[in-house]
Amino acid sequence: MTVETASGPRIDLEEANRRLDGASAWDILRWSVETFGPRLTMATAFGPEGCAILHMLSHVDPDRQVRVFNLDTGYQFPETLALRDRIAERYGIEVELVRADTTVEQFEESNGGPVYATDPDRCCFERKIVPLRRAVVGYDAWISSIRADQSEHRARASLVGWDRKFDLVKVNPLLRWSRRDVWAFVVANKVPYNPLHDQGYPSIGCWPCTRPVAEGETDERAGRWAGQAKTECGLHSLDSSQL
Repeated sequence: MTVETASGPRIDLEEANRRLDGASAWDILRWSVETFGPRLTMATAFGPEGCAILHMLSHVDPDRQVRVFNLDTGYQFPETLALRDRIAERYGIEVELVRADTTVEQFEESNGGPVYATDPDRCCFERKIVPLRRAVVGYDAWISSIRADQSEHRARASLVGWDRKFDLVKVNPLLRWSRRDVWAFVVANKVPYNPLHDQGYPSIGCWPCTRPVAEGETDERAGRWAGQAKTECGLHSLDSSQL
């Protein structure tokens, strides 16, 4: 499949995946920066995977061509926002905060209360998906930190794919890493990470929809939208995006 990016260059996805098959995450990132330059962006929620990529990016993109941003829903943990400052201090990468058009107070007031409690899909859509669509206008590609072993949706992804939801090439440098691989990298390189991970939170999103994983729960995303069928915020769902 060959796709045409926003700025014009055509990318042969099959050829890119053949070229990068077996490549290290470092090499995949390096290819991304060399291929797309300032037309490459990255959204991070400051999970350990994202922080590992930022560590690599600080080396393979010394000129800071790649814009990195965080979708600040207004419901993030204070520890998550504090980690943004630690990343800036360690790597000199200033992660931009991208927000919705309304504050949390305005959003809840206009909807008669917290939307996350009654319609979490809509909450994610309005606080994450809509701002992300605005944030990536004019870019050709974005870096994600998903791993194939995290969920059924993510297992269907490829190293380089076309994200139909956002009309971007999507690069997944850690796709074939395991959770053990991520934490081994974080520890070996002293990568800053969210202290909530040490308190039973393997996966961290917005505070209303995230809880620690209970003893005996093996799914690292079991603490996200617990008790609901929902498992993704929508950014990485493959039913309507990357194929």
